[in-house]
Amino acid sequence: MEDLRRVMSAFATGVTVITVGGDSPNGMTVNAFGSVSLDPPLVLCCVSRTARMHGSLSTGGGFAVSVLNSDQEDVARRFAHPSRPHGWEQFGPPEWRLGPYTGSPLLAGALAWLECRVVQETVAGDHSVFIARVLDATTGGVGPALVFHGSAFHRMRRVSAAEAAAD
Repeated sequence: MEDLRRVMSAFATGVTVITVGGDSPNGMTVNAFGSVSLDPPLVLCCVSRTARMHGSLSTGGGFAVSVLNSDQEDVARRFAHPSRPHGWEQFGPPEWRLGPYTGSPLLAGALAWLECRVVQETVAGDHSVFIARVLDATTGGVGPALVFHGSAFHRMRRVSAAEAAAD
């Protein structure tokens, strides 16, 4: 287990926050997220079966994904912390708006947003893999992405063509 954890920490991933709205709003930082298919448009996320978010996704409902920018480490940490408040209270700053397709919070300042509906759940060890159909995909913010690597958050920076050529 520790060998796998060490190896996987060498793999850099983007950082997202997945949210649900409605009567039981919730948010969770997720880096096990990715594209599955363009036709039909499908994405996946992996969520521990003990996570608060698991029940919300298991109902086959809608959820939103906010792809975090490099200045949103505090947002990632808040939604990763197990003692964060429940309900709408956890969605304090930054600002957010409800997605028109799912009614799930879309976090302000993100690089991009997706609204999705779960179409399949597969149990995989202590997690579930949720495959979801993309209902809407929008880009927004500018700048580099927030990345998780080596068990830590990192801020990417843009490199000009001249800088890249000099390396």
